[in-house]
Formats: sequence, structure tokens, C-alpha cells
Amino acid sequence: MSQAAARLERLPVSWLHYRLLLLLGLGWLFDAMDVGLITFVLAVLAVEWTLSPLALGLIGSAGLVGMFVGAAAAGLLADALGRKTVFQLTLLFFSLATLVNALAWDVPSLLFFRFLVGLGLGGELPVVATLLTELAPSRARGRFLVLLESFWAYGWLCAAVMAFVVMPRYGWRAAFVLGALPALYIWWLRRRLPESPRWLESRGWQDQAEHILAALEREAGQLTGHPLPPPSPLPTEAVVATRSPLRALWTPRYSTRTGMLWILWFSLVFGYYGIFVWLPTLLVQAGFPIVTSFRYVVLITLAQVPGYFSAAALVDRLGRKPVVVSYLLLSALAAWFYGRATSVAGVLFFGSWMSFFNLGAWGAVYAYTPELYPTSLRATGAGVAAAFGRLGGVLAPTMVGWLLPVIGVPGVFGLNAAMFVLAAVAVALLGPETKHKVLEEIAG
Repeated sequence: MSQAAARLERLPVSWLHYRLLLLLGLGWLFDAMDVGLITFVLAVLAVEWTLSPLALGLIGSAGLVGMFVGAAAAGLLADALGRKTVFQLTLLFFSLATLVNALAWDVPSLLFFRFLVGLGLGGELPVVATLLTELAPSRARGRFLVLLESFWAYGWLCAAVMAFVVMPRYGWRAAFVLGALPALYIWWLRRRLPESPRWLESRGWQDQAEHILAALEREAGQLTGHPLPPPSPLPTEAVVATRSPLRALWTPRYSTRTGMLWILWFSLVFGYYGIFVWLPTLLVQAGFPIVTSFRYVVLITLAQVPGYFSAAALVDRLGRKPVVVSYLLLSALAAWFYGRATSVAGVLFFGSWMSFFNLGAWGAVYAYTPELYPTSLRATGAGVAAAFGRLGGVLAPTMVGWLLPVIGVPGVFGLNAAMFVLAAVAVALLGPETKHKVLEEIAG
């Protein structure tokens, strides 16, 4: 029996967990703000640097190439070196790289700097999700992971505010500077976060795990004012040889899960970046002024927040699969109609529902992915799935830039809607349900 798992499961949901969520989520917010900023910067650079759609697509893809490398490398490192060490390093690297983006002087320099940002960003996201997965009790784990992902919407809203307030007055370079400095501060605040006791236990470091567990139990008791119940027996987690973690993902025990996650992540990331990286630029090309386009993007982005909260409310009640599948299919439907909208009312209506369901699906996917692997493979499995998904993100912005003159806006949104449908089908047919199950039980 895993002592760490049994003792973490008995902790009441309290400020202890919400503080962890806040500190992890704030880093997520600044990650999202950078991704949001580049979508607005592209709309400005298209005019300022007289860039072609293909050049804009390459800039949008450069950060995703970095995310591909960063997610895969960070997942492997987090299973070898620890969750806390890796997510702190990736946030620091991301913050400094975002600051350097302000120095870009031409397209090649910006491509290189965006790649560096992607290394840090891609590395942090799956590792942070893994840490929260291993610390949250199973009865609230899905909700906490979706709420973590909801900070992505707040980051996009901050990026939109930058586009409205900072960029028109001080330019796009100042926006990158202002995005980097608070992220450095969050890196400093995070230094006292605990390492995962589950990971420490899996490495045989019982003393370190005991020290963290005792501190968490002591704090939980102080917060609630009640003695903790005794730990309940839990299943013993499967032991997986980790000399070749990538090969272990494709053993008979995990191959179906890995295949399902790779299809899900590739399709979801392709559709998301094929739409949202281009959204301000596509609105400008549809005839709306830049400022008006930014305003519409803000309104559409606002719909992400209730989308996340709706998924957070449902993911521990209905289950991961029903939420992921239904939200992806509804996102596809909204994207299809959005691409054919000709009025302002249509753009805002279908765009808002597309944003609502797509980002709600993202939240549920981040809750679902780390649950499907044992502790020794969890960060690797989540990181590699995210990395494979980034290949879709690398292709999508460039393909949109190439296909836009050929198939037009309706065709582009139809393609991305089809990718959401493919993701939904993969989960429906191949994904196990994990609702209310302890991680050790899911890993089998």
C-alpha cells in the first residue's frame, strides 16, 4: 500500500489545496498571457513588418516547436529529478525568454526567441498538472485540474488588456517586457511549494516524503481544527521498469491509453492553434479594423471562463469521458458555424460558444491525461502526449497561412472542427473512465 497516497487522500480539501492551486495557476496565467500576446502581436506585425500569411504562420509555429521539445524533455526530467525542480526551472527559463522577445529585430530573430519561449512553456504545463494531480485528493482532483487550466483564460484576458492598453501607446515590445516581469515574481513565490510525496516514495526516499506529509497533515489539522481520520488501505500501484520510460508507454498495459492520448492531444492542439492564434488576424482580414478585432477577441475570450467553470462542475460528477467528448463535439459545431458567420452578431455568438466549449474541453483533458499513468511514468506520459500534440500546433498556424487563400475562412474553420471531432471519437472509443478513482487504482 502506498503510504503517501493513503495519507494524501485523507486530507480534507482546504486552503492548503487552494493555495497550491493559486501559485501553480498564476504561473499558468503568465504562460497563457505570452501565447495570447503573440496572437495580437502578429496582427500588428502583419502591418508593421509587411508580413505574408506564411511568415505569420511560421512565427506562430516557432513557439510550438519549442513546446514540443520542452514538453517531452521536461516530462522525462520530472520523472527522474522531481516535479518541483523541473517546473521551477522551466518557469524561470520561460520568463527570461519572454523578456528577450522584446529585442527581436526581424523575422528570423523573432522565430528563434519564440522557440526559446516554447521550451519553457511546453515544459512547465504538463509537469505542473502532474504535481497537482499527485497532491489533490481523488474526490476533487478533476475539479482542481480544470480550475488550474482556467488560469489560461485569465492569461488570455490579460494579453487582450495589454493589446488594448499597452501596445497602442508603448508598442508590442513593452507588452513582452510587462509579461515577463510578473512571471519572475511568481517563480520566486513558488520556491516553498512541496515536492510530490508520491514521487519521493516511488524513488525510495521515504524520509523526505514523510517530512512533507507530516507538514501537510499538520497544516490541514490547524486549518480545520479537527483530527484527521486514519488512512484507508489503497491498492498498490503497478511497478513499471523505468530504464526506458518511452518504451514503457507502449507496453500492452498502457499502449491503448498512449495511442488515445496522442490522437486526442494532436487533434485538439491542431484545432485550437489553427483557430485562436489566427483569430485577430482573420478578423482583420474579414474587414474589421485592428482595434475592433481586438475588442471582439476579448469578448470571445471572456466566454472561456464560464466554459472552464462548467467543466470543473461536471468533471467529477459526470466523469472525464462525457465532458471531454461532449465539449469537443459542441466546440466543433460552433467552429463550423463561426467560419460561416457574416454578421457581427454571428461572429460573437458562435465565437463565444466555440471558446466556451473548447477551453472547457482543454480543462478536462489536463485533468484526464496525468491520471492514466503510474507515478514513475506520469510526467513522462503527460509530457510526451503534450509534445506530440504540439506537432499539431506546429502544423496548424503554418497550414492555415498556406490554406487560407485556397479554401477561405469557412474551409479553415471546417478543417479545425473536423480535428475536434476526431479527438472526441478517440476518447469515446479508447479512453477509460477515471472519475473518483485513486491514482494507484487507475494505474492498475
